[in-house]
Amino acid sequence: MKNIPRKDSGQATTRGFTLIELIVAVGLFASVMTIAAGAYLTIIRLNQQAQAIATGIDNVSFALESMTRNIRSGSDYGCGITSGTDCPYPSGDTSFTFKDVYADSTTYSLGSGVIQETINGGSAINLTDPSVNITSLKFYVSGTRSYSASGDILQPYVTIAISGTVPAGPGQTRSFTVESSAAWRGSNI
Repeated sequence: MKNIPRKDSGQATTRGFTLIELIVAVGLFASVMTIAAGAYLTIIRLNQQAQAIATGIDNVSFALESMTRNIRSGSDYGCGITSGTDCPYPSGDTSFTFKDVYADSTTYSLGSGVIQETINGGSAINLTDPSVNITSLKFYVSGTRSYSASGDILQPYVTIAISGTVPAGPGQTRSFTVESSAAWRGSNI
């Protein structure tokens, strides 16, 4: 506030802001705050999308890592539900059977949009969360026959290809494709 001398009396008076100055200042403040709030809400929405995608992909990664670890330490690989059968690229198969480290027959397959594990013909266990929609699961297997029976010199080898979608916020999804391979740690020669 300034002291401005008055012309008629010669005394200084105190003058405040005019109504127009106050309206302009409040309008500018409201505009800046609206823009800042909109940016803040956009950042929150993008963070929620990133967290949803990361959670879905982490779920698939954990299931894939668990599968490959079990496959590496197992034996008697086979496509479908039969051990000792190859299904090389590009045909592949939608399920894979092997004997795990405890000699239990383990099968991985796709069921209702989730990857499932079945041990010794029991009930299927979901390895992925239902929020992650698995649309394609393919196993490409080679080298399953033993050398003594067929002269096969290839090490048993499995490639797993997974495709699907993960949630990316309310009403949104993102697609993904993941591939991993595992070779039998033992020798079939």
